[in-house]
Amino acid sequence: MSRALDLLRSVRVRLLVIALLPMLVLLPVLLGSTLWRWEGKVDDLLVNKVNGDLIIADQYLARLIEMSGERIDAVARSVDLEKALTSKTQAAFLDQERLRLGLDFLRIATDTPAQRRLPVIASALDGQWHSAVDVLDSSELDALSSGLAARAEIPLMPTRAAAPTDRTQETRGMIIQSAAPLALPDGTRAALVGGVLLNRNLEFIDTINALVYREQSLPEGSQGTATLFLDDVRISTNVRLFENQRALGTRVSAEVRALVLDKGQTWLDRAFVVDDWYISAYEPIVDSFGNRVGMLYVGFLETPFRQAKTTSIILLVAAFILIALLSVPLFLRWASHIFRPLEGMTKTIARVEAGDMTARNNPPKDGGEIAQVAGHFDDLLDQLQERDRELRDWAKSLETKVEDRTRDLRQANHRLERTTERLIMSEKLAAVGEITASVAHEINNPVAVIQGNLDLARSTLGDKANEVDYEFRLIDDQLYRIGVIVSKLLQFARPEEYSGSENLINPSEVVQDCIVLTQHQITSAGITSTLSADSALQVKMSRTELQQVVVNLILNAVHAMPAGGKLSIATRDCAGGVMICVTDTGTGIAPDIRRRIFDPFYTTKQAQGTGLGLSISQQLVSRIGGRIAVESTLGQGSTFTVFLPVGK
Repeated sequence: MSRALDLLRSVRVRLLVIALLPMLVLLPVLLGSTLWRWEGKVDDLLVNKVNGDLIIADQYLARLIEMSGERIDAVARSVDLEKALTSKTQAAFLDQERLRLGLDFLRIATDTPAQRRLPVIASALDGQWHSAVDVLDSSELDALSSGLAARAEIPLMPTRAAAPTDRTQETRGMIIQSAAPLALPDGTRAALVGGVLLNRNLEFIDTINALVYREQSLPEGSQGTATLFLDDVRISTNVRLFENQRALGTRVSAEVRALVLDKGQTWLDRAFVVDDWYISAYEPIVDSFGNRVGMLYVGFLETPFRQAKTTSIILLVAAFILIALLSVPLFLRWASHIFRPLEGMTKTIARVEAGDMTARNNPPKDGGEIAQVAGHFDDLLDQLQERDRELRDWAKSLETKVEDRTRDLRQANHRLERTTERLIMSEKLAAVGEITASVAHEINNPVAVIQGNLDLARSTLGDKANEVDYEFRLIDDQLYRIGVIVSKLLQFARPEEYSGSENLINPSEVVQDCIVLTQHQITSAGITSTLSADSALQVKMSRTELQQVVVNLILNAVHAMPAGGKLSIATRDCAGGVMICVTDTGTGIAPDIRRRIFDPFYTTKQAQGTGLGLSISQQLVSRIGGRIAVESTLGQGSTFTVFLPVGK
């Protein structure tokens, strides 16, 4: 037993362990942990992708519902319908418009209690067009259009992992129903009602699938799918049972149904779809009554991604084993040249400990570095006694030197702490700058999608786009504003790469625009606002930069009044420039906090804020020679005053 312990303690064994430990133990652990983290990151990326796909599909469905309502409203307000009503040719006209708009039904509903049962029609009878998803039974479908109930019928098919049911077919129909106010020639209030049946509407679901999963958006072997559910039944899908047969009538798994339909949450995970596993996203569909009546699904086949991960892991493990087989013998050979001389020095040390002070290594002169160490060790043995005497003398002066060095170390440590604080702040600013630049670039992608869809809407509406020209131009303005804000974020991240231009602007006009942009947040918070725009002077500043400053002050005021209050905004001319005052009746700012509100990254909003709003605002105003001041009383409110010098 003791011999085995001695063997384990020997230099030879220890050197072999040191040589082989990194290759055979540490590297496999590192490889395994890296593969585990890599696999988790890949799964997170797949979930993020399917979540983005679901957002695109949801936006398309919402836009389809909105466009249906706009088209019905346009027909209701058309001169042609008015002529058809007076000439009693309304039936032919409505049938012609139904075919032109691609609707499954188009009718006129009068103001009766039965019609008002549906919120969509009730809203139109009250004077406001409305569009929503609704579910009707077979009798209601046939009442809308002959044969519509037969088109909606879908036989249910046994589905693995679905919740148990006694039903054999789905006879209800999911429709996009739109209604617009209409005045009959005799002055009676009515509504023009139209809609599209979504059961078996393959064109609708194929359009979503083509929009979400374009060519080369998925790796070879994977495929994207989209599905519309009525309750838990697939009523429109491009999921296949066989090559040419779609999985209509199959049902979603009980686990997904419980989360999405029963709890109203969004499913973002792998799920079993008909006959295979998919990276899936489900969200509930709500009808005009506010009930969850179905689900919208998008997803893509998981198998190619799983196979790619497995192949990568096998290749990495095989490469590691090959490297180990080639390198371990080489390591052992190198180790033998080290432990043999070291074993000799170990024996010499044992003889010295036993009292033989004449023991020496006597290494060869050409023995390499280890031989040089052995020679130095012999010299150390010769000097051992002399050194012992000198150490006693040095011990006396050591305490004095330790005190001196300790004092120097305290001073150096103090300087190091201050330098470390500056370094941490510098690194934090650099990291935030990099993150800001990355976020700014990522924002450009959805902005481009919005701009493209806006152009498509103009092209699709044609001359009818003039009716919402103001709203379109407002969207254009805000898209431009997003672009400018992204540019400012990049300027904050890399200020040396950007420079801006200045313009003469009227601050009153900018403040009025800011009120429009933030009206929703003001109204939602139960706040009443007043504006007094009395300034006529112009200042030399970028319009977007001033807009950014004012919007930030308004939103800060809104956040300071969580229970509602009064917001007052005023602009007035003063000596040398223009004053902009933003006053709220909120919680106020404590004096100790007021001194730090303009510091970068300082925020009182916890997870809701970054602490950069007031800092950036102060930077923008100071750059043109202006300033921002604040006055506040706890429990009574705050006033932020922005002075801008007059432009020349």
